[in-house]
Amino acid sequence: MSNSSAPRRHLPTSPFRAATPPPAKRFAAGDRVSHDQYGLGRAISVEGEGTTAVVVDFGSRQVRIVAPFTKLFLL
Repeated sequence: MSNSSAPRRHLPTSPFRAATPPPAKRFAAGDRVSHDQYGLGRAISVEGEGTTAVVVDFGSRQVRIVAPFTKLFLL
């Protein structure tokens, strides 16, 4: 019986690539962004060196969005 919580092993001879995590999203003040719930907006400020949070102006409201930015996309 196999342990389902153990990570899958990648064999060096496998023709398939090992799964790599996607690169971290980085935003800068002034970037145009799109959010799945709030729509189009512009980043006003960025907190932290590794972009830990972004304040976005969506026109009708300003929202602080924290990492990970699963619903926020750079345009």
